Amino acid sequence: MRNISFGLKKFRKATFLLAALSFLTVNVSKAQDVAEGRTLFKSKCASCHALDHDATGPALTPKVNELEESFLIPWIRNNVELRASGNKQAIEAAKFSPSEMTTFPNLTDDQIKNIIAYAKEGEPKKAAEAGPVVADEGVSGLSIAGVIAIIIISIVVLVVLGRAVKMLERLILEKQGIEVSEDENVSLVTGVKGLFKNKKFVFFTVLCLVIVLGSFGWMGMWETGVHTGYQPTQPIKFSHELHAGINQIDCQYCHTGAFKSKNSTIPSLNVCMNCHKNVQARTDDGLISPEIQKIYNALGYNPDTQTYDKTKEKPIEWVRVHNLPDFAYFNHSQHVVVGEEAIRKEAGLKPTDPVCFACHGPVNTMEEVYQYSPLTMKWCINCHREADISGKKNDAFYANVIAAHEKIKKGEKITPALLGGLECGKCHY
Repeated sequence: MRNISFGLKKFRKATFLLAALSFLTVNVSKAQDVAEGRTLFKSKCASCHALDHDATGPALTPKVNELEESFLIPWIRNNVELRASGNKQAIEAAKFSPSEMTTFPNLTDDQIKNIIAYAKEGEPKKAAEAGPVVADEGVSGLSIAGVIAIIIISIVVLVVLGRAVKMLERLILEKQGIEVSEDENVSLVTGVKGLFKNKKFVFFTVLCLVIVLGSFGWMGMWETGVHTGYQPTQPIKFSHELHAGINQIDCQYCHTGAFKSKNSTIPSLNVCMNCHKNVQARTDDGLISPEIQKIYNALGYNPDTQTYDKTKEKPIEWVRVHNLPDFAYFNHSQHVVVGEEAIRKEAGLKPTDPVCFACHGPVNTMEEVYQYSPLTMKWCINCHREADISGKKNDAFYANVIAAHEKIKKGEKITPALLGGLECGKCHY
């Protein structure tokens, strides 16, 4: 009798643990796959593709649902090679745009599958109200429901197996001729009170609470201070999609500081007036665009007389989008000028893309700018570890680093990490 009870208890525990671990592993893996696919899509594909509408390339969500994965994987990795092999589907797909699709030979099958998974699931829909939009990359609703379901199912299993053990024990006692007294019916409240007097049940309940609360707390701490997707409402609805995308105004025309100083600088309204003194985007009623009128009001400019009244001048209170901690040092010119070649290669940018896209994302498609990258220490360090700066061998600074110089002469890969890119003082002061 004791052996049967002991065996059932061991089986019950083993089954529960296996089911719980399997369920959690599947859910976590799925969440990580879609999150990684989103990151890869933003860095590799977003400059040419959108999920829900055609751009340089076709809308991805309907395409990945239409095409087989066996075709998509080789097509994404190296479409040129696939077309050269005579694949009719690839040749037909290339006719969508005259622009040749970038090849990604370094992407693994799993990474491409992650991109496909993200494209199928799509981007979380933005809230209807104005304000910051943050994509939820934390705990998914399915994962939360899974944890709750596991707890409920485990309790039910414990109760059912407990009753089964009691029934078997009773049958064995009756077979041995031992009289078994009938259990008295007890109220629900009494049963619950008795349940909480059971040390094993209490331990199991507390353990579940600790795991759930600990998981939420841990993930919450990792997300503290990370503002990916932050999109504040600005005093003027300036459209980067219109200016940098449709009109193809170069980034450095407005943000001149990014190429020669630490800060990228916010352009003065005088820069805006270079165009908008004449471009007024008047409505059908002949009125000047309300957003352009805000520029005139801030400058005290009268478009009818083309004169300025300095007594009416007032600054535009732009809301900062990209915020680094005060103790973090970042120099724009060092990255967009000195490190441009390495950054372009690492981010997989096209020759026509500004190097700014590597960190700020496809700004030319943003109606209103938002924080595209996490800007975390881990994110910066990963780039310093992977970016290949071997081409800088003739630069005086790198030539003085003897150890690195020897590696360059041997043709070995050189990364910022080998040149002090991980030293605290590089970013913190």
